[in-house]
Parts: sequence; C-alpha cells; structure tokens
Amino acid sequence: MGSHVDIRRDVLTRTYAAFNARDVDAVLAVMHPDVDWPNGMEGGRVRGHAGMRDYWTRQWGMIDPRVEPRRFTTDDAGRIVVDVHQVVRNLSGSCRIRWSSTCTSFRTA
Repeated sequence: MGSHVDIRRDVLTRTYAAFNARDVDAVLAVMHPDVDWPNGMEGGRVRGHAGMRDYWTRQWGMIDPRVEPRRFTTDDAGRIVVDVHQVVRNLSGSCRIRWSSTCTSFRTA
C-alpha cells in the first residue's frame, strides 16, 4: 500500500489526465462541491461544479489546453505542490501559449 502522499499524487495525476481527456465528470468528482477557481480567461472567479462545467465547456470551445504535471512536492502546510507544463493550442492545432508554472492550492483529506 502506498503512502498518503503517493495516493494523493496518483489522484492528482488521474485528475490531470481526465482534464486533458475533457472528462469533466471525472475532474468534478474529486473537486469540492463549493470549489472556488480563478477564471484565467475572463477574469474573476468560478464557483461550484456547475460553474466549473460551464467555464470549461466555454474554454474548450475556444482553445485546446493540455496540462501535464511534472513534479509533486508537499509544502509545510501539507498541501500538494504541483509543477505543471501547459500548452494551449487554438482549435486548428496551432500552438498559442506554452509555459510551466507551480500550483500550490491542492488540499486533500
């Protein structure tokens, strides 16, 4: 049996894969019902599962983002820190944006 950190990392890895496969139900299944998410396309915040579904549906109708986790660590507060590489393409497949960043807001039970 894996450690608690390994289990959380596996859940996040599967969640990123579900996002990249556009399986919104699988992603929402691991998110808190009252999720509060930054709206990177339009500004402001997105809240709740219905808001996330609408946001991603709009997003995926305009662009094709792919987010790949590169490294997982744990911060002093016990949160999972994920270094990601993201490529955003237009719907014709041309690369629009490519960057790497760190997400530090994942808390798991």
